[in-house]
Amino acid sequence: MAINTGGMDIAVIGGGVIGLTSAIALAEDGHRVRVVSRDAAGATTSAVAGGLCWPYRIRPYERAVRWSVRSFHVLTALARRPEETGARMVTGTMTDATDDGRDTHPGDRPDDDLAAWYDAVPGLRRASAEELPEGHAAGWRARTPLVDMPAHLRYLERRLSAAGGSVERHEITSLTGAGRRADVVVNCSGLGARELVPDPDVHPVQGQLVIVENPGIEEWYVSADTGSADTTYVLPQPYGVVLGGTARENAWSREPDPAVAEAIVARCVRRFPELAGARIREHKVGLRPARPAVRLAVERLPDGTPCVHNYGHGGAGVTVSWGCADEVLRSVRALREGDGPRGR
Repeated sequence: MAINTGGMDIAVIGGGVIGLTSAIALAEDGHRVRVVSRDAAGATTSAVAGGLCWPYRIRPYERAVRWSVRSFHVLTALARRPEETGARMVTGTMTDATDDGRDTHPGDRPDDDLAAWYDAVPGLRRASAEELPEGHAAGWRARTPLVDMPAHLRYLERRLSAAGGSVERHEITSLTGAGRRADVVVNCSGLGARELVPDPDVHPVQGQLVIVENPGIEEWYVSADTGSADTTYVLPQPYGVVLGGTARENAWSREPDPAVAEAIVARCVRRFPELAGARIREHKVGLRPARPAVRLAVERLPDGTPCVHNYGHGGAGVTVSWGCADEVLRSVRALREGDGPRGR
């Protein structure tokens, strides 16, 4: 890829999926990009994510659906090279989280905020009664990207490097400080934005999961209501089956709770009895960077450096990553056309 040396110097704060995709979009547009992250990509919250491309716990809905559809198409293309990119197309079922037969799943109502997502996914259809687990009256069947996040993050880092970008490992304590060698700062600090911006609206939604050996499960399954603290999902990955999960608001602990893990496995076994006795490989906990609404906007830092904020994606980081990256790129292009690089 030819690298345009006439671009801007851009510092992207955060090395998870949001930061890396934003950095790639900018580097492939000809900008000189460096990602600054305290943690290696494999140690970020993104690496713990289940990796299903489906909007979950993210607002505003209209923009989230638009970002999700864009990412769906990018990840579908990447799924043609699963060993390289970590993305695969996998069929599965999405149901509501009730067990009393009520038809409450998002998208079942004509006025649902996510209806545009259901309209946009190719081949998505209502599940037949035979395809639904006992106790569920409604659900959807779809073939969607399912991403092996550790592998995908490694792919993103390679792609960034190929575009001329770089990654630095150190902690950022000030956005203004990060911008001293940059024309633009892109803030993809996730949960770190709570202190870095500071933004008290950013808070964790704790997610615990269990990884077990795969007894032969080939399809994904999710039963999750947006407001529920407990969810059920089964995601077959190359490294094992990811069993989940939880969504505990304002819980900061990263230590797996044995009782919670036991309950997760029990819920998943009720749906897939063949999981009973599957050897546990690993317990994981991640803190989703939640916010009442994603902040994707431009502001000026105290020293005048423009900062594009891109954080607060909750449980939908990989799902909206490429759509948000496109919007970051549009913002930077507008800055360049309107103001040009600031003097250093």
